[in-house]
Amino acid sequence: MTAQTAMRARAVRGVAESAMGWLSANRAGFALGDDALEPDTEVKSSWKPLGELAQICVCVRRHSRPGSILYDTASDLLDHAWRETCRGELFLDLQRLEPSATYPLELYAAFASGGLRHRAYEDFVAAVVRTRSWRTTELLPNRLLSILNSERRSGLTPHAAVSAVLRRTWLGGLPEPWLFERTAGYTLTHVMFHLTDWGHDVQTVPSDIAAYLDTWLPPWLDNCVEMQNWDLCCELLAVAASLPQPLALELTGDAWAAVAQAQDDMGALTVMGRGPRGEEVPRVFANCYHSTLVAAFAATLTAARRSGDRDTDDTRRGVPA
Repeated sequence: MTAQTAMRARAVRGVAESAMGWLSANRAGFALGDDALEPDTEVKSSWKPLGELAQICVCVRRHSRPGSILYDTASDLLDHAWRETCRGELFLDLQRLEPSATYPLELYAAFASGGLRHRAYEDFVAAVVRTRSWRTTELLPNRLLSILNSERRSGLTPHAAVSAVLRRTWLGGLPEPWLFERTAGYTLTHVMFHLTDWGHDVQTVPSDIAAYLDTWLPPWLDNCVEMQNWDLCCELLAVAASLPQPLALELTGDAWAAVAQAQDDMGALTVMGRGPRGEEVPRVFANCYHSTLVAAFAATLTAARRSGDRDTDDTRRGVPA
């Protein structure tokens, strides 16, 4: 690794450390309310942020050194998130209330991949996933990939072939690159996250998809920077670091410099740089938490794969087909 590459990797790690600092300071925003199990609870503003926090903390720990700021902060926040679920007990209650719902398992899988398990929940959901209802629920392919990865991470046998589902996604079809837009972008990034287990199993990316992304990620990143869409920009940067051979920092450096400039002094990053009419976006939790999470994820993964901080080659696992 050249001195210039090492310097860039340290700068990217600085983005991660700042982002994790903001997340730690704003952990109260991820709390589950007393109404977490009520039927009219808004999942996207309660369970979803908590699950996203857990997932990113697992990723940050996985790709950082024990004893480092990143590792210790991620461990502390992961413990916080686990306590919010009553150490997994609420997942059992939630699945019993909604037996056919897939999101409890998807959220639980993040904790399970970090070594936090609730055996009674796993026993209950193991029976649920064997039902015909679970296996025949009609889902978009990218959502099905999420469930298959969640089943695997929770110690269950995936109920469908990952390789076949992948080819039914937008990314798996190698679409015309000029048809890339916001919705396709988020679908693409999450397909890659579920396929690679959030940057852990990078060799599961087929060679034709890797070559396609090698070619088109740089211009898509340029477009995100131009639009000041920092949330999607960071997700694409995470994808760039999840390839079998991650994109060179020379190709992503401008995007990382723009993200670092958009990040405020406390480490927060807004979803968009400016609102639709050009006004500044308020730096409040709702407008910052997700983009700050993915900034921490993308930056940690990018720095680790470039510096060898935690060599993912030593810990890859194959995804059952």
